[in-house]
Formats: sequence, structure tokens, C-alpha cells
Amino acid sequence: MDPNRKLEWTALEYEEKERGNDWFWALGVIVVASSITSFIYKNYFFGLFLIIGGFLLTLFAIKKPDLVFYEVNEKGLKIRNRLFPYKNIKAFWIKRDTDKPTLFIKSERLFMPIISMPIDPTLVEEVHNFMTFNEVKEEEIKEHVSEKIMEFLDF
Repeated sequence: MDPNRKLEWTALEYEEKERGNDWFWALGVIVVASSITSFIYKNYFFGLFLIIGGFLLTLFAIKKPDLVFYEVNEKGLKIRNRLFPYKNIKAFWIKRDTDKPTLFIKSERLFMPIISMPIDPTLVEEVHNFMTFNEVKEEEIKEHVSEKIMEFLDF
């Protein structure tokens, strides 16, 4: 494998979902009812927390996803401008059983050590070859339960 070779692709930060007015109304009703209940029980801090959380959920729901740049090169995996050197990647897994292949990376980070990113279907084998050539362990990694919950809640 040519050590100066690199693979580059771009993908949306997350899959954009179309949410109708019903989704926003449901969120509003849940937040308002929960906040009022908290205030009735004199739990003002939690009521305020629910209002702020509902506001932030609304902002994230209407935000458009950014286009993210990915690169695999001789030094490691680059996501946007952050480089993950191969020595800091504990393991990788490529989920191929869907029409949108996903690369999972287990890093040394304490917070959110599993990173998932979509791969261009034409680059799956080449990404796999880069990882194995650089002695990154291949280990089955699944998406976190919180990601499945967020997907179920239409996020």
C-alpha cells in the first residue's frame, strides 16, 4: 500500500429528518405540562431545566446538518480538522449490512469513545485496508443505546 495515498469523502453530520408541526406541538405540550407540574410541586429548578431543555431540543430539531470532511491517510483518521492517529484508535468496525455503510472507531477518549461516521460505499474496502495495514484491531462495535433511543424519538 502506498504510504502517501489518502482517501477523502464528505458526508452530512447526521441524517436530516423532516418534522411536522405535530412533532413540535407534542414537544411543546410535554415541556409545558412537565414544567407546570414541577412548579406546582415547588421544584422550580427542575421546571426551569425542562423549559431550557425543550428550547434547546427545538433549536437542534430545526438546525440543518453540516457537511463533514473525512480523510484516512498515513497518519490516521481525520474528521474535520481533528486527527485521530492510528496509535490512539483502539479498534474499528465497518457496518456493511445497510445501503449506508458506517465506520465505527473506538478511541482513547473518555467522553464518547465510540465515534461513528458514514462511509462512501465505494470506499469501504479501501478504508478497511488502510485500518488493517496500520495494525488497527478489527472488533465488532455497535452503536450506543442512546443513539438508538434518539433515532426512535425521531432525532
